[in-house]
Amino acid sequence: MVQLTKEEQGILAGEHGRLQQVALENIVKYAEVLGAERLCKVTKATVFCGSHHYLEVCDFPDFHEVFSRLNLARDERIVWDEICPDCYAQSCVAACDQYEYEPFHQTKEFFEKNSYYLDEARKAGVSIAGTCSPYLTGWIPIKGEHFVTTESSMTTIGNSVWGACCNADGIEAAFWSAICGRTPEWGFHVAANRYGTHLIHIEADLAAEKDWELLGRVLGRLLPPTGSTPVIVGNFHDVDFVKLKVFLVAMSISSNCRMCHIVGITPEAPTVEAAFAGHPVEGEYVVREEDLQSAYEEICDDGEGKVELVSLGCPHYDIHQIKNVADYIKGKKVRDGVLFMVWTVYPIKAMADLNGYTKTIEDAGGHIFTSTCPTTIGKDFLDRYQGHVYDSFKQQGSVRSDLTGENRVYFTDQRHCIDAAVAGEWREEFRWKK
Repeated sequence: MVQLTKEEQGILAGEHGRLQQVALENIVKYAEVLGAERLCKVTKATVFCGSHHYLEVCDFPDFHEVFSRLNLARDERIVWDEICPDCYAQSCVAACDQYEYEPFHQTKEFFEKNSYYLDEARKAGVSIAGTCSPYLTGWIPIKGEHFVTTESSMTTIGNSVWGACCNADGIEAAFWSAICGRTPEWGFHVAANRYGTHLIHIEADLAAEKDWELLGRVLGRLLPPTGSTPVIVGNFHDVDFVKLKVFLVAMSISSNCRMCHIVGITPEAPTVEAAFAGHPVEGEYVVREEDLQSAYEEICDDGEGKVELVSLGCPHYDIHQIKNVADYIKGKKVRDGVLFMVWTVYPIKAMADLNGYTKTIEDAGGHIFTSTCPTTIGKDFLDRYQGHVYDSFKQQGSVRSDLTGENRVYFTDQRHCIDAAVAGEWREEFRWKK
């Protein structure tokens, strides 16, 4: 039996309207399934807005009919016209760029439908950001703050970098929480559950971003499929947020881990002992240089070949990453027939415009896009191009599963991605080497 506060009882009784009532009914059922005895207040949420292709199974022209059936799990039409006033909600990526559709071979009809869906979310109180990286626009939960998200990597980043509290909920549960401001007090929302289980000794030199990203892939292969919270210890140096985010993104899509204690960095892990909080070490591993190189060789296709699509930015790039692209590509030209894309959130795109980075990239034949990414747009777009190059482990893996035929997918660092776009082909020299 879930114990509800007086305020929650009122919401459940319908005192705050049918929308909040249904959202809380769903949260309570969710809590009962999980065995949670209480709910906790949610103050931040990211939600999966826009006209995503999976919503097409519900063939209604009215957004609220679709939302009621697929996100609220109700056959009645319930207007989504509010979120909890105490919850700061942003939208995740959509299936279409906020401003353009023709570069992705999408129809104007689909673009307008996506805009309609986003506008309804905005009216309900969601800040339309269109990003997998909400921290780029100031959405940053602090230690002990409870949040929900539809971004798997945001769960891991929030738990591991800031000490905020989140579980890996689904798209629908995130909407319920944003509407009623509650989530089950369970899993990583409970302080006593946030202890480490496995100790990882890092003997590899994690000097570059790609080292950290591949470390995430290695841990995903080492750890048990469920119930593990790794504690990593090593001689870390020159660590910055970009290195941490690519590591945690790679780990989150390679495993079911939703928290990692990085000793000396994670707020709850000033020491190994603090990270385990008195619990036994369930397993112990060592990661060496050769493990990173082996992980890379498993990911990047072999052989040289023609390249038609090069994409940077998953998670979305920050302004400094875009500056690095502009600095390196200045004076170069993307080969004819190659689509070269840099992905970010539109406030960062505005900064890139202001600083001249956009013009430099466009002068070289590239483009900066926002609000989505290649895999969210989908296979109808991806299948038009032969030979793909990505600087993101997450993106290349998702693309590989979407593509049909003998399409090669290559993976390397930012500069070698640009080299491949300029050359119009993948060469052995572009491969990452430890």
